[in-house]
Amino acid sequence: MIKSNLAMVLKGALAVFVLLAFSNQASFAQVQGDTVSIEFNEKLPKDPRVATILSAVFPGAGQVYNEKVWKLPIIYGGIATNLYFIEFNNRRYQLFRDELRKFDQGDPALSFPNLNRDALARNVDFWRRNRDLNFVVFGVIYLLNIVDAQVDAHLSGFDISDDIGMIFEPSYETLTAGGQLVGVSLKLKF
Repeated sequence: MIKSNLAMVLKGALAVFVLLAFSNQASFAQVQGDTVSIEFNEKLPKDPRVATILSAVFPGAGQVYNEKVWKLPIIYGGIATNLYFIEFNNRRYQLFRDELRKFDQGDPALSFPNLNRDALARNVDFWRRNRDLNFVVFGVIYLLNIVDAQVDAHLSGFDISDDIGMIFEPSYETLTAGGQLVGVSLKLKF
């Protein structure tokens, strides 16, 4: 039952990613006899609001919307790594917390018999701090995912054609006070 539900969720997520990847491509199709010709027109700029909402609801969906699918392994790799360290630090925290409780109750069966109470308390604080810091890192990864999708959508309409150029020219100007100015001007062409 659980495996079938998980498979349905994965298929649904894959379908959403595929539909998002092809949703903003303006296309034109012609049918002539037995042949169909499809022409893809210029890509439309992405809507930053849509990209932000998609990334906030489902991390990585904004990147798929922006057609930057190569960023997904980075996002999910960061999330998976961070979740591993949260779980690892929590396990160590619970181990030393239980050990500290045993020490306070006078239980002779200690896993770390050579540590005193202060050392056990320092270990409890250390592993709890590391676990809590990883929750903060998780939030930062989530926010960076959203910011990346929004900035990428904003820049999707930015012109990066080959017409951009920079020209140095001599400059000769007459000042209103009666003087003349000779120099070099820098002109940007785009």
